[in-house]
Amino acid sequence: MSVDRLLTTVLGLYRDVHDEVKTQQIFNTTTTLLTHLHNPLNLTLLTSNLLTAPAVWHRPDPIATCYRIISIYHTAARHVYKNELDRTRQSLQPATRTGGGVGTEAWIRAVVKGADDRSPRWKHVLVLAGILTGMEATGTDTLSHGLKHLLEGAIVTATNLALEALPREGGSVPSGALALSLTYTFHMLSEPCRSSINFDLLIPVATAALLGEDGLSGGLFLGAIDVDVRQTGDQFVWSERSPSFLHLRQLTQKPLVSDMGALVKMLAYAVGRANVHPGKVMQLQDDLVAFTQRLLQQWQANKLSELEMSETSLFLTPETLRTTWPALWQLLKRITFAVVTVLHAITQRSLLDVYFRNAGVAAPLAVKSLDIFRNLSFISSPHASEFQIYKFTYLTSIDTLVQYPEACITFLQSIKRPDSGVIPANPLDRTLDLCYLSFAEHLPLNLPPDACDALIVQPAMAYLTHSAPISGRMVELFESAHSAILSVLSCPHNGDLIVKLAPFYSETLFTSFPTHISPRQFRLAFKTMIQILSPPFPISATHPGFAETLLEMVRFRITAANPLPLPPSPDAVGKEDLSGPVSEQSTLVMTLIDSLPFLPLHMVEDWMTWTAESLNEILDPAMRDVARRRYVEILGSGEMDVERAAIGVAWWGSKGGRELVLFGGPGGTSEQQQFMMSGAIVEESSKL
Repeated sequence: MSVDRLLTTVLGLYRDVHDEVKTQQIFNTTTTLLTHLHNPLNLTLLTSNLLTAPAVWHRPDPIATCYRIISIYHTAARHVYKNELDRTRQSLQPATRTGGGVGTEAWIRAVVKGADDRSPRWKHVLVLAGILTGMEATGTDTLSHGLKHLLEGAIVTATNLALEALPREGGSVPSGALALSLTYTFHMLSEPCRSSINFDLLIPVATAALLGEDGLSGGLFLGAIDVDVRQTGDQFVWSERSPSFLHLRQLTQKPLVSDMGALVKMLAYAVGRANVHPGKVMQLQDDLVAFTQRLLQQWQANKLSELEMSETSLFLTPETLRTTWPALWQLLKRITFAVVTVLHAITQRSLLDVYFRNAGVAAPLAVKSLDIFRNLSFISSPHASEFQIYKFTYLTSIDTLVQYPEACITFLQSIKRPDSGVIPANPLDRTLDLCYLSFAEHLPLNLPPDACDALIVQPAMAYLTHSAPISGRMVELFESAHSAILSVLSCPHNGDLIVKLAPFYSETLFTSFPTHISPRQFRLAFKTMIQILSPPFPISATHPGFAETLLEMVRFRITAANPLPLPPSPDAVGKEDLSGPVSEQSTLVMTLIDSLPFLPLHMVEDWMTWTAESLNEILDPAMRDVARRRYVEILGSGEMDVERAAIGVAWWGSKGGRELVLFGGPGGTSEQQQFMMSGAIVEESSKL
């Protein structure tokens, strides 16, 4: 059949609605015609009829049709350019030309003319997107500068006209089509063209495309999973043949979901450059809050939420672990990245825009951002975040919120569990507690003492007094509880609370080590306590003997402490000391050493001596060597201020400190002469 007769046949088929097989044949034939037609007028005619054809647009999945239109023109554009390139290289005669023989520029102009007034502007954007992506698919400068600029300008003009016409046209298809087109072309547009887009109108369109039916479907896919989860013995099974997993696969194959990263980058760009009133940005944030809240609620109703992540290998069947479970979490992680990317753009905008700096906007904006982080915490807790924009947005929201004490109190009250004094049995509730404690540890400086006690200390105490073995998420909770308590104790205005809390917390530290708290954590917590109880903190004046009492408790525990190496302990925040194995005994000695820079001046010299004597009680030579090196380091590294360092120099050089640390006293051997402070004077005979 000749090309002209095939064109006539296809134009006739456009007028009626056909079954799926016939419709696919129509799409394939249209692509062939766009590549082989040799008359530009016929290309214009074909495009004009395609954009109004009932056979194309009266289909159950309009967004899939939009995607197919982009694909048709993308494929045709690539073939047209390739055919012209082949003709140029081979110098073919007209009789042997491949394709229709129409040059690239003429072909583009002919097709664009077909996007006429018979069809709406949003369909024109689909055609233009297909042409631009097809011509630029190779990554080379396929189009001339003038033609590319003309094509980019056409896309921007058609997009703006389509955005303005959306209220009149109604429905989700036009907005989804625009979002889909820009998802593929936005990164190809020059900066001047991008800045010409009406971002005020684009933001709600892109938001609806991301979160709505054409995108993530409001997060409702999580609710369907629970119906298909079955229990076999002690394990859960979620079959890859279940309706919910098939639905999950279909969701991930949607064009706007499979290319969610590009859509989100466009939305973030729009947020940063739109000339919007704060109300529009707040509306976008409200949409994110509602979406993430729905995700959390759907997960709470799911049987799989009863599992600790560290226990999935025990309670999930091999099939679930191999297929359905990884697929679900891959999608949830992508959703987290998408939401945080948009939230990052909102946060950046709030720092630069004067309209966001008043308390009426800044505080609610920060609270809603933290609400979103809390809703997503079952996917990625603050301690588990891996990408920088997450950390920046999280910490910036915290920094903004702490400026408004009343908002801090209201926020903590709104997310605090009614029975926060009891450790919940459900792992998801414990995850939310972890998120709560992570928020709370940043806020006590601007909270009154009674609020610190009720909203931070009491919830944290439940985990500090937990006596059962800890593992998995409980490790992180235990660490966060310690951090929250220490943050309260570090605030000078909490003097009365410190007096009441410090003895109990100190006893908790000793009770927890080494079964529940790692050596690194114990040393850090104890050092912080000594710093809090020493000048210039006010409590050092009212209770001058408090710090020394704690040091004595450590000192008297050293002799009876276990000298054997401790097994590796879970440590979710940081890594253990890489200098070698540690024991309970050596950790207590290192704790005394770490505390020396914070002691009151009148205590420094005595405790340098007692600490050195305790150092020599370490039974293991390797651990004793590590402690010696740490002692020398703290004296010479600048950790001590000028006054304490002067005391240290005098004690080391003329009061027997060097001999006591390095040789165990005046009668020590000379095998450890290598341990010397920088600048030490050495006898000439010892150099030989």
